[in-house]
Amino acid sequence: QVQLVESGGGLVQAGGSLRLSCAASGRTISRYVMGWFRQAPGKEREFVAAITWSYGSTNYADSVKGRFTISRDNAKNTMYLQMNSLKPEDTAVYYCAASELGGWARQSLYHYWGQGTQVTVSS
Repeated sequence: QVQLVESGGGLVQAGGSLRLSCAASGRTISRYVMGWFRQAPGKEREFVAAITWSYGSTNYADSVKGRFTISRDNAKNTMYLQMNSLKPEDTAVYYCAASELGGWARQSLYHYWGQGTQVTVSS
């Protein structure tokens, strides 16, 4: 089992920045793909970004490219999502997730999920 705990959400004005953290514990995640997803009110959950834990390869949704950066700290077993130039449409609950199957943007391949952290961007 892998336990994931997100933190760092909050309220920010448009154009501002936030950094989300996802602390992982339990099984070793060295061969996992870790991802960030988000769900806005009334919408389906969508892919935001993903990173391979071992090599640090990354993938982003088009909507966040150039504004968000995903990273990880192997020593701390923690993944981050640096969010800059935030827009009101970025408002959502953000979830981190772990996949043993190279999930990337495919939610069905992620078996472990955090509880989510709320990000609200005011205009």
